[in-house]
Amino acid sequence: QVQLVESGGGLVQAGDSLRLSCAASSRYFMGWFRQAPGKEREFVAAFSLSTSNTYYADSVKGRFTIARDAAKNTVYLQMNSLKPEDTAVYYCAARSYFSATYRTTGAYDYWGQGTQVTVSS
Repeated sequence: QVQLVESGGGLVQAGDSLRLSCAASSRYFMGWFRQAPGKEREFVAAFSLSTSNTYYADSVKGRFTIARDAAKNTVYLQMNSLKPEDTAVYYCAARSYFSATYRTTGAYDYWGQGTQVTVSS
């Protein structure tokens, strides 16, 4: 059983930065998703713990960075130049290996509880 514990959400102004953390109990392929009110959950970024490859949605490329601290078994999502449209509940997700379907929610077996990110204009 994998446990995912997220932290780091909050209320910020447009242009500010936030860093989300996801502590995982095991080594897995990790993803971040987000869900805004009335919208479907969407892919944000992913990190392969075995290859260190990173993957991003076009909407966050160049502004968000996913990285990990192996010693802490934690994956981070550094979010810079935040925009009001980034407002959502952000979820950490995990699966056991890379899949070509990594951008879909169905590809992941484990999910965190979510953390709210609100960006005011």
